[in-house]
Amino acid sequence: MDMVDLILTVCLIANPDNCREEHLYFESRGSLFQCMMLAPTEIAKWSQEHPKLRVKRWRCAFPNKDRTI
Repeated sequence: MDMVDLILTVCLIANPDNCREEHLYFESRGSLFQCMMLAPTEIAKWSQEHPKLRVKRWRCAFPNKDRTI
């Protein structure tokens, strides 16, 4: 199954300079467009589960083949 990576740059609300990347994976269905369409809903769910973090930016990419998912 081919996957697509939704990469979130998230920062602590209490310390906005403290940021990191989080990765969410989806079945690609052949394009990054599908990730872009699903992203807002998944970002909202993720944000509700992580109230101390704020999503600063996000992007979709195909995962590195060497990366373990």
